[in-house]
Amino acid sequence: MRRNWSWALLLCLALGCGDDGADGAPGMDGADGMNGTNGTNGANGANGADGDDGANGSDGANGSDGANGSDGLDGLTLAEDPLSSLVALSFTGVRDGSSAESARDLRELVIARLNQIEAGALPAGTQFPLAPASTDSVRAVAGVQAQVVMRWLDSMSYDLGPDATYFGANADFTAFVGDGANDAFATDRTVIYRGAGSAGWLWVNHEYVSGGRPGSTNAPTSQMLTLAKWLRLQNVLGNDIFADLWDQADLDTFVEFHKRNVGGSWVRVVQDPSTGAWEADLAADNVRYDATSETLVRVTGVALSGRDHDDEGTELPEGVVAGIQADCSGALTPWGTIVTAEENVQGSYGDLEPCWTSNQRFELGRGFDPGAAITFDYAPTADGDFGRHSDPNQRHAKDFYSFLVEIDPGVPASSYYEAGVGHRKIGTMGRAHWENATVAVGADWGLVDGQPLVLYAGDDRRSGRIYKLVSNAPYTAGMTRAQVRALLDDATLYVAHFAGLDNASGLDLAATSARPTEAAPGTGRWIELSLDSDDVAPNATALGEAGTTVGAALADLDYNGIGGFTSNDDVLRALFTATMKIGVMELNRPEDLEYNPVDGLVYVAFTNHTRQVGLNEDGVLYDPAMHAMQAPRRSDSLGAIFAMRENGDGTFAYFQAWGGSSGQGMYDAANPDNLVIDAEGGVWFGTDGNFGTNGHADALYYLDRDASRTSTFGRAFRVVAVPSDAEATGPSFTPDLRTLFFSVQHPGEDQVSRWPAAR
Repeated sequence: MRRNWSWALLLCLALGCGDDGADGAPGMDGADGMNGTNGTNGANGANGADGDDGANGSDGANGSDGANGSDGLDGLTLAEDPLSSLVALSFTGVRDGSSAESARDLRELVIARLNQIEAGALPAGTQFPLAPASTDSVRAVAGVQAQVVMRWLDSMSYDLGPDATYFGANADFTAFVGDGANDAFATDRTVIYRGAGSAGWLWVNHEYVSGGRPGSTNAPTSQMLTLAKWLRLQNVLGNDIFADLWDQADLDTFVEFHKRNVGGSWVRVVQDPSTGAWEADLAADNVRYDATSETLVRVTGVALSGRDHDDEGTELPEGVVAGIQADCSGALTPWGTIVTAEENVQGSYGDLEPCWTSNQRFELGRGFDPGAAITFDYAPTADGDFGRHSDPNQRHAKDFYSFLVEIDPGVPASSYYEAGVGHRKIGTMGRAHWENATVAVGADWGLVDGQPLVLYAGDDRRSGRIYKLVSNAPYTAGMTRAQVRALLDDATLYVAHFAGLDNASGLDLAATSARPTEAAPGTGRWIELSLDSDDVAPNATALGEAGTTVGAALADLDYNGIGGFTSNDDVLRALFTATMKIGVMELNRPEDLEYNPVDGLVYVAFTNHTRQVGLNEDGVLYDPAMHAMQAPRRSDSLGAIFAMRENGDGTFAYFQAWGGSSGQGMYDAANPDNLVIDAEGGVWFGTDGNFGTNGHADALYYLDRDASRTSTFGRAFRVVAVPSDAEATGPSFTPDLRTLFFSVQHPGEDQVSRWPAAR
């Protein structure tokens, strides 16, 4: 109980107390006082320490799928888009207890299998050649492994931004240059099949982007859609790429990136010693050459219609043009440059020879009419793939393209040809739908001292011809690379006239209605193609003008119902028209030519020809009004490989080395395209169209030319097959023949494919 002392103290003070008395006894406790009022709240105390983590909660239920975005990035991916790719087919060896175990490279493996077939000793269960089939994969015979090295839209560096260096679309021609090969030119007069076999540089062509391009009223399809998706993922495009309405600004952006995806790649590749796999060296000085003005090339040997400009409108030096495009096949030259062939350029800025239909009917009113000099419309068309850009600076004249382009590999893309260094278009060879080129060399693959430089090439179009450029001065041992290159600036151009061919087939001899053979070949002649030529025009007698020279025929304003050429530059601008005018025999699409120094033959792949021709058997132009009813339609749907042997007197022998087939089983193959000659003279080829003709995949084949094997001679043996309706193209070997590089072009172009992604 609480004591109450306050009242006693107050009484004492009031009475005036005296001295203190003794303490009294303690009083009783007082009653409790009333409770006091509540005090104000005190300030908050400091925060306490964190408690221990709680236990993990249980997994939540799966969320439902999100809706597709209309024009955003939701659900957008390239994971299942088929992508053109560069593939390495590497030798691994076999362990089947047979003689094939001693093979050291791809060629020896194939030869061992052929010898086993000849001897009836092919090991049980061995599949050779590769069985025909159509799969969404790359299949190969035992003893090799196939592996993707680079795909379209793979970065060629460690940069992944939209302006980085990317591997281009629809890979085609390849050329491998082993480490140290360039040093061999000074001593061996060649870089071909020289240098290392496990590391080096690869050139790869990028021909086109397939599919329907986007427009103001339509969305892109096929590869065009793949490119649009990539640009959307890179935030370069912000529109709804799937919509049927693209504005001009987005179309312009698309065109600019379309131009970046064609041309060629120069990329360093190395092989992993432990696995044999090939990889791109992303830290190397890899270079892309394309159709933009980032790539500059000088045109030599022919005058141009005017000065070109870059894509910003700045005028370029005289003879220098912006970009390369439509690059199909090509060649590695002995002096170490790359020839990349511009083929179907008419789709970008328009056709400089619009007077011919796809059935070779001559069209009047296009600047080539008889009775007048031939004239050209050089202005780029507004509806071409590149010409539809709204900025006129992005458009370039038609005559700046359709050349054999000589790239100085590794030199910056902007370094045009000067003093023997840099990139040029070989104008002395003229303009055509060039597929490829090949250089004549000695048995050791080197240039021959005292002999002229000889360059062969094919015009890959229905009724296209074969041409040869011969330098007027010879190669001399010890020449520098620049001096060798200069030889082609002063040269004479010839066209091959396959006299005696049946005009209805383009393959049989007219006199026998049978294919020419090595024992009974046909004979053709080379014709100088210029206004100065004294050679007799093939159709002179049939036109009632016997003895008329090629030069006179080309200049005549009415000869063969076609207008006249006023200059050699005009002849070079329009090679197809010039050869039609003088009556050169039409051919069945000469896609590829390869010079074989081991047997001295030039091999030619004739892919097919199922359209009408423009000339009769004697080289006379069909009346355009009667063409549809009179001109024969060639029936070559299978194609063939011919061989040409120079006779040394301006003539050549020609014969069929292999013919396409259908409906006959294991060895069926059709539509030969690219060729490659291995270091020992073996002939290999790829097909383009076999899938449509025979129902199984296009592939790469070895053509047996060894007559000592009676059961395999003349047959083609499938070594590797590609997916879907893709084209097997651009084969090239490493110097040790242990790796064969090739391109899988346009997988899924017309059929469903997801290659190279896993299903």
